[in-house]
Amino acid sequence: MKDFNIQNITRENVKKMSPYSSARDEFKDFTHTMVYLDANENPFQNGMNRYPDPQQKKLKAILSKQNKIPENQILLGNGSDEVLDLLFRAFCEPNKDNIITLPPTYGMYGVLANINAIENKEVLLSSDFQPNVNEILDAVNEKTRIIFLCSPNNPSGNSFDDESILKILKNFNGIVVLDEAYIDFSENESYLSDLKLYPNLVIIQTLSKAYAMAGLRIGILYASPEIITVLNKIKPPYNVNVASQEHAEKKLLQSTLEAQVKKIKTERNKTINALSNLSFVQKIFPTDANFILIKVDDATKRYDQLIDKGIVVRNRSNQPLCENCLRITVGNKEETEQLITILKSL
Repeated sequence: MKDFNIQNITRENVKKMSPYSSARDEFKDFTHTMVYLDANENPFQNGMNRYPDPQQKKLKAILSKQNKIPENQILLGNGSDEVLDLLFRAFCEPNKDNIITLPPTYGMYGVLANINAIENKEVLLSSDFQPNVNEILDAVNEKTRIIFLCSPNNPSGNSFDDESILKILKNFNGIVVLDEAYIDFSENESYLSDLKLYPNLVIIQTLSKAYAMAGLRIGILYASPEIITVLNKIKPPYNVNVASQEHAEKKLLQSTLEAQVKKIKTERNKTINALSNLSFVQKIFPTDANFILIKVDDATKRYDQLIDKGIVVRNRSNQPLCENCLRITVGNKEETEQLITILKSL
């Protein structure tokens, strides 16, 4: 969308506000040893007594280098849920605007819409879990601010076809959020290189999945500098803590990602092969993620049987198009072998 202007959908109160300026925002020269008496911190050093860098500059520098995205196009949050919430708070007027989601999909989009008093217009995916593009664009009105696309999709696991994503990007004069939480498990390329082509594109990634840092709660938002500037006005000043920043910096510089993703893909294929030989498994859906969605004869029965055997999966039967479906996360080699053994015994 070439004529997209973020100011046209930014909330008026956000345009007018001045962001909170923390002590670490005002003083930024950390090249010299200083006595810090500006932030009312406890002076006794224990590694955690100082506030974290509010802009996570070291962590952003690493992400910028690895993904070839300028630092001024990166926003970090306390998990992806926080950066998603910031989008609602910056660009959606409560009780007036609406967003579009594509069930079955990640449930927090709808939860955040409710929290922020934003109408959630749901357009179901097709039977093969692809966007119904014409229906999506028909659902757009003058109050539609954001369309959420989760690709690879949760809970189905498949990626959306490029033609659908690009058609939405080109024909919607609002923000298109492409949630790529599981992109590292896919053979498809990330859309990060397309940020310069589409000023309305926002990409969400995370350190929780492929990077094995779910406990740190670090979500990543990539967007145009203009969108990042708006979001920085409203984000909490110290939203990513010291421990999370330091641990993430160390882990991102280690070369464990490719090896772990390769192992997960191996176990994924092994699990799919085993599932294909089970009589109660009626369908195995294609997956580009670190989980597998399967349709079984009786999801509640099979879920309870697995619980009794010490295996916890997710019953997704309450989701549209997912009747009698279980979602199984891919585990390590030992967990896969245990799962397969138990499945064969059911």
